Amino acid sequence: MEEPKQRIRARHTATTVTVYQAYAPHIGLPAARDGVFPPAWKRDRMTWIKPSFLWMMYRCGWGTKEGQETVLAVEISREGFEWALRHACLSHYEHGLHADRAAWKQQLRHAPARVQWDPERDLFLRPLPYRSLQLGLAGEAARRYADEWTVSITDVTPLAREVHALVRAGDLAAARGLLPEEPPYPADDGLLARLRP
Repeated sequence: MEEPKQRIRARHTATTVTVYQAYAPHIGLPAARDGVFPPAWKRDRMTWIKPSFLWMMYRCGWGTKEGQETVLAVEISREGFEWALRHACLSHYEHGLHADRAAWKQQLRHAPARVQWDPERDLFLRPLPYRSLQLGLAGEAARRYADEWTVSITDVTPLAREVHALVRAGDLAAARGLLPEEPPYPADDGLLARLRP
């Protein structure tokens, strides 16, 4: 079956969805240890969450980029995730979706969340012809993410390193076998209609 151009692929349960982030150890390690983001985590800054494990690996270089050495799997409530989607704006102007650039800019200014669709990645972190969701959270959305929606935080840096080592060794079947399963997230059209170019 052919992949649609944009789709949310995410590890999820009936009540939660898993997203990924990468931080410097002084933020990532206490977050994983305590299950909450530490005081050093700035609630007034935009934070980007990614349901795609391989997109996170592309972004953080398998946990080797400076300031992104600790890779976290953050399990959040589906209720919170969908609140963010309902209150989100596309991160770029899209003719036909927005009345005009001014209307889009106004919407972007007031939206506590923004959506970007970026190419999904393969095991070599090369872009694929279809896109996966990234969700930027600011203001109220960032505070809710940290203080209300987060159910658990797990350090998955060892997994990132293990998958990367298998890819480098050419054992792609074993690497693929370790990847988190990310089936299509059951987001109805009403949730995504304003967010799909």
